[in-house]
Amino acid sequence: MTGNGAPEGGADTASDAVPASAPSPVIATVILHYGDPALAANLSDTLRRADPDHAERVLVLDNAASRPATGAWRRLSSNLFWGGALAYCLDAARDMDCTHLWFLNNDISFETRPPLVARAALRMARMGAALAARGLGGPAGRVGVYAPAVDRNPYHPQMVRDARIQYRRVALVDGIAPLIDLDCAREVGGADCADNPRGYGVDVWLSLRAHRAGWPVVVDHQLVTRHRYHTTARSVDGFMDAAARAEHDYMTRRLGPAWRDEVARLQHQWTDETTL
Repeated sequence: MTGNGAPEGGADTASDAVPASAPSPVIATVILHYGDPALAANLSDTLRRADPDHAERVLVLDNAASRPATGAWRRLSSNLFWGGALAYCLDAARDMDCTHLWFLNNDISFETRPPLVARAALRMARMGAALAARGLGGPAGRVGVYAPAVDRNPYHPQMVRDARIQYRRVALVDGIAPLIDLDCAREVGGADCADNPRGYGVDVWLSLRAHRAGWPVVVDHQLVTRHRYHTTARSVDGFMDAAARAEHDYMTRRLGPAWRDEVARLQHQWTDETTL
């Protein structure tokens, strides 16, 4: 389905098998903690119970929170905000010999049955292989940026779950739960957030750069999250206003003064895939 057109492909089917030629992603799953420690604790517990084989790489990053996380992987000495923490984790995941970073907001939950990390890894690998077989894949038949769908999203219609399809090829995704190929991120210039550490717009710009560089950017409509929007941001006086101003300046420098219109146009550039 391109935009609001007819779906491509045939029946809504998917196999659990990954082609022998598909790479096996090694994923660092990092939950960013700031605010209520229970949010990160509950999400990390859910993921570790869902994927015991991946539990050692399910990590909580304490972003210098005033209420420290229990059992955090690392506690930062100062608040790097979302964008700065993403840049930090891209480097850290590479140093851990991982191939991918799954960067999760602490205020999400999963609507899909376990396993979760393993399911995302398998499906992402299959998507990369399937697209490569059609001449649509990225380097080595890999997806550049993968994201689960969400039950509702007031900002990004391309992310809202459509149960009729397997996945959607898009131009950009939001930052609720992006799963990023580290080679892709390095090729396109990393997080590129030195002038916008708060991070609003950084997610869009990173995924759009991947798309423009020929890496597939996909939303998986068979792995679904629920997000409590701005749970932490609203708890910090003045944060959302400051973040919005920083986003406007950041995106204007990259996409021009009509950047909101351009993002709206790109949000509706998608192709739905009904088979996998």
